[in-house]
Amino acid sequence: MSTDVPARLARALAAAGSDRLVYDLAGIRGQYRRLLEELPGVRVRFAMKACPVDEVLRSLAAEGAGFDAASPAEITQALAAGAPAERIHYGNTVKSDAGIAEAHRLGVRTFATDSTQDVAAVAAHAPGARVFCRLATSGEGALWGLSRKFGCSGEDAVRVLETARAAGLVPAGLSVHVGSQQMTAEAWRDACDLLADVVVALARRGIAPDHVNLGGGLPALGYLDRHGRPLEPPLDKVFAVLRDGMDRLRQVSSRPLAFVMEPGRHLVADHGAVRAHVYRLTTRRQPDGRLARWLYLSCGKFNGLYEMDQLCHRLVFPGHTGAARVPAVVAGPTCDSDDAYGADGHRTSVPADLASGDPVWILSAGAYAASYTTQGFNGFRPLPHAWTGEGPDAPRRSAGRGGPT
Repeated sequence: MSTDVPARLARALAAAGSDRLVYDLAGIRGQYRRLLEELPGVRVRFAMKACPVDEVLRSLAAEGAGFDAASPAEITQALAAGAPAERIHYGNTVKSDAGIAEAHRLGVRTFATDSTQDVAAVAAHAPGARVFCRLATSGEGALWGLSRKFGCSGEDAVRVLETARAAGLVPAGLSVHVGSQQMTAEAWRDACDLLADVVVALARRGIAPDHVNLGGGLPALGYLDRHGRPLEPPLDKVFAVLRDGMDRLRQVSSRPLAFVMEPGRHLVADHGAVRAHVYRLTTRRQPDGRLARWLYLSCGKFNGLYEMDQLCHRLVFPGHTGAARVPAVVAGPTCDSDDAYGADGHRTSVPADLASGDPVWILSAGAYAASYTTQGFNGFRPLPHAWTGEGPDAPRRSAGRGGPT
């Protein structure tokens, strides 16, 4: 596996004496700035679910980012991180009456929606609020399509925003989400075509949105597929398609349009890693009679690597450079059979001389490892957090899940 680890992250991982999640805050800030260079003027609303870690949120808020929050609890955390309420939107179309009222009490005035029933609830519990309607996409080309639970058709979006206007709300915008870890540029081209059609249809009804939210889905670059091959999203092409799409949307709009994006993993995945350790490298005869090696690690699906069903992480074994390699199924520590990369027979090349307790670095783990970690599945505790990229006097780690207090 690749040993190309950013220097700050490598130093922090090497210094860690026990298992933990490590974030490179300077790397995350740099990624944020590069995104703004590619898409000038876009307002970033970081998808908090990707990394609900206080120090990460504070770093992004200090850079000027806002937040895409999915619950009043996330809104509260975003405010505590230093983001003003006007840079936070309630981006979940699934909201209870109580959740809408609490978000409004906390100062949030912009809400996602995709149904007339939700519009009625927003009007009742957040009167005068701004709403943007999420359009459904196919999700094709993404590792996680997100095509079923959220979003409505273009025709329904017109009706939803007409209903919002009649209810005293501001029909402020449209949004899309092309799926998480979207691997094609065509998905954004199709999404922009859909958005343009709906903007034109709304204009016929006297509705002119003031912004378009292009959603999340921007990929990380450091993942492997389930067969150990590098995933290679065409990021330059994606940005070119997005710039062209925004130009087209400006042309069809009857008023100036602002643009929003909700990156999550794109900002944090490749700037976070897990310091884990080896449980055991074993050899066992399988039911088909063949011998197979299994490498059991201290971190797996239920304590940080939930996404292993769709992708693999690069593994680095410090101290084993040049060692002979053997193929092995890589698995986590729990007694759940799904807690393994190799459920489909895939083998990973690992050092043959691994011993229990040897450290292993699991790269590109900065997204979702914290939020998907279970509360002690099988008695294995969630990972504490650490970070690098701040000044020498910054706190280095915490005992809990949310960063230092």
